[in-house]
Amino acid sequence: MRPLEGLKVLDFFWVAVGPMTTSYLVEYGATVVRIESHRRPEVLRSAPPFGGNRRGVNRSAYYANYNAGKYGFGLNLGHPKAMEIVKRFVRWADVVTENFTPGTMEKWGLGYEDLRRLKPDIIVLSTSMLGRGGPYSQQPGFGPVLSSLSGMTGLTGWPDRPPTNPYGAYTDFIVPRFAVPALLAALDHRRRTGQGQHLDLSQLEAALYFMAPPVLDYANNGHEPQRQGNRHPAAAPHGAYPCQGEDRWCTIACFSDAHWQALCRVMGSPAWTQEERFATLLGRKAHEDELDARLSAWTRTWEAHALMRTLQAAGVPAGVVLTNLEVIADPQLNHRGHFVYLEHPDVGRHPVQRSEFRLSRAAAEHPWPAPRIGQHTVQVCKEILGMSEDEITALIAEDVLEVPREEEEPA
Repeated sequence: MRPLEGLKVLDFFWVAVGPMTTSYLVEYGATVVRIESHRRPEVLRSAPPFGGNRRGVNRSAYYANYNAGKYGFGLNLGHPKAMEIVKRFVRWADVVTENFTPGTMEKWGLGYEDLRRLKPDIIVLSTSMLGRGGPYSQQPGFGPVLSSLSGMTGLTGWPDRPPTNPYGAYTDFIVPRFAVPALLAALDHRRRTGQGQHLDLSQLEAALYFMAPPVLDYANNGHEPQRQGNRHPAAAPHGAYPCQGEDRWCTIACFSDAHWQALCRVMGSPAWTQEERFATLLGRKAHEDELDARLSAWTRTWEAHALMRTLQAAGVPAGVVLTNLEVIADPQLNHRGHFVYLEHPDVGRHPVQRSEFRLSRAAAEHPWPAPRIGQHTVQVCKEILGMSEDEITALIAEDVLEVPREEEEPA
């Protein structure tokens, strides 16, 4: 038995932060029923890359990466009968997840207080941009907005250029690491006490944990850090340095004089490295532009991987800046089975990322690829909700339940 086998989740999550969270649960045995609709397709379904290089709501490999192993249930939430179906799900579920703007679930009559009347020990996991309550809680948005609100964007980029967002919806990739342990703690609390609860996770507050040094520096010292590009206040050299070939780079980070001296030996200890101004960290920081220029002239003569291996062997922290293709082919990731390949009818063969941890007594599993919209509606109605064929047929005819369409409109 996988550790979360028997856990039942009614999943209203969408985009990245939510599906990433429930993907951990599926991987270790939970049954996750994902509520979607043709009328308002999940945002991530419109995100490239697409299978066959053709757009479509069932063709996004981005979506497929985070939703493997989930049941796809098509439900028209705008129909009056939809709420009765949701309530039947709630009586079945252990957990309800949602990441709508606060107040949306309450508007539908599905707030925590409504749900606990149906099932007193229900656990509801809500995650929103800014958390519930407060002057800005109703502000909608996506991860790049939170990168800015958390201060990350203000520190990312070069000092003489405008701020630059970290990659993608950066905070979406952070928050699941908080959401999963919080949910497991709530499940453990219910197991011991019989009590459910409402978990209210602010994505902004989670993101601030990764901003602790600059926030504390300002709070304690009144110092506001500025954009530094690839540089680091406690290291020199510290950056990505050009290598042979087009757009090939190797990062080097010297956090101690021992690192620097080892780097000098690999370079053959040229005369400039022996100058007194480069002997200490403070000296190297004071002449960092020249240091980077001289080091770049040397690294350009190296193939990136050869440079990395040589520096690492000498005790210098270094790493190649990998392309996406190189990440997929990385021998360490492949040794650990990080990428699992699934065959999706619309996406084709594609990788799914496993969780980053391995349990010694339980294996992870992705039993099937991400669902098409409404793919499992009929199956779930029969097996979970106990509906008859006649009831299912009538609800489909009334446009309450949704099943896959022959040809989906582009996302």
